[in-house]
Amino acid sequence: MDTAPSPLTDTTNSPPADRNRRKVATAAALASAVEWYDYFVFGIAAALVLGDLYFPSGSSSAGVLAAFATFAVGFLARPVGGIIAGQLGDKRGRKPMLVMALTLMGLATTGIGLLPTYETIGIAAPILLVLLRVAQGIAVGAQWGGAMLMATEYAPEGKRGLYGSLVQLGVPIGVVTANTVFLIAGATTSESAFASWGWRVPFFVGILVLVLAWYIHTRVEETPAFREAERALAEQEKGADAARSPLRTILTKHLGTVFLAGGSFAVNTATFYIIITGVLDYATRELDMKRSAVLAVSLCVSLTQLALIPAAAALSDRIGRLRIYAAGAVGLLVWAVPMFLLIDTGSLVWLAVGTFVCSCFLSIMYGPQAALFAELFTAEMRYTGASLGYQIAAVFGGGLAPFVMVLLLEVFGTSMAVSGYIVGLAVIALLSIRVLAKRAAADAVR
Repeated sequence: MDTAPSPLTDTTNSPPADRNRRKVATAAALASAVEWYDYFVFGIAAALVLGDLYFPSGSSSAGVLAAFATFAVGFLARPVGGIIAGQLGDKRGRKPMLVMALTLMGLATTGIGLLPTYETIGIAAPILLVLLRVAQGIAVGAQWGGAMLMATEYAPEGKRGLYGSLVQLGVPIGVVTANTVFLIAGATTSESAFASWGWRVPFFVGILVLVLAWYIHTRVEETPAFREAERALAEQEKGADAARSPLRTILTKHLGTVFLAGGSFAVNTATFYIIITGVLDYATRELDMKRSAVLAVSLCVSLTQLALIPAAAALSDRIGRLRIYAAGAVGLLVWAVPMFLLIDTGSLVWLAVGTFVCSCFLSIMYGPQAALFAELFTAEMRYTGASLGYQIAAVFGGGLAPFVMVLLLEVFGTSMAVSGYIVGLAVIALLSIRVLAKRAAADAVR
């Protein structure tokens, strides 16, 4: 496999000052954190209350399946956001698309917090919930590429993995914050009050996203790599290439790379949503564990990722992206069965051990992933290509994972079926990584 990260092909004549780099990296990390927080509060609410409030039925599992199906709808919308923002982001700039994504997410999340239930407005409630979830999906699909490129394209040479991991930290920060807010809401309200209005409070934090969007719009500059690509493309567009389309280029020349990227990452995003959302439902509904205790475990496990993600990314700057990435995928394959054997004991301690070890392997993969995906494409198509690869994995991995988990448990009656699901995705990941490694080796020879 590769022993060093592949270089990006674009440079600028005047590298940004360290102070500006830090400001942009911080803004990108904050954008990622608040965006993922907004996205994750829906997953937690789906596992705890949305099934009863918006999809009433005689079966608790049917309500949860409906809520998780709505959760998955957001993932189906993510490629749409990636395509729209990718096209415009590769033509008009990274920053405007990031601002647009943040604004849409803030409005959609606040709207969910204000949405009346089925009991109040009938069938309109689940319909509106699905539409707002679609808006969230479009927003997060547009956000990741913008935030990731703002960080990696400002990164100094030799630290692209580390800078990219700052955006990846948005995921554990979002999980920690979402779990913390739900824990506080649950601890300060009665069961009836939580079901009535307490669950809505975490969604109102979405208003703060609009403030961050304004800050990025007014205080953060466009990336040097995009400005350089923009100058080069301006010369091309004087000729016959004026109607260039990054999406058309990706679909006609680089679609295989997009699918390999998606295939390599699906196991990571699927397993992640299984342990933060699917296990929450499974542990509370099937194993009779306390909601607050399971949320606390999820919170603590996510805190460990704050150290592991940048550490893995920094190591990838030294010994290569794919080598670190593959190690994480192997770990997920090996740990899939032991993890659920531990969870099935019904012990909070073994639940924590099982999900903690799993999160270590997730972090090992997730740390270098931003820089890896950025390096697969050149600047003029990078937003589109990297976003599509990520969002394809999100659809077929993360979005369906909690739904598939509940379905597998209902059909087979054993958590080993869920372990088999993870193992299958891990095998696909390793095969995809192997092909990417061979391509990298071939390119190095040329």
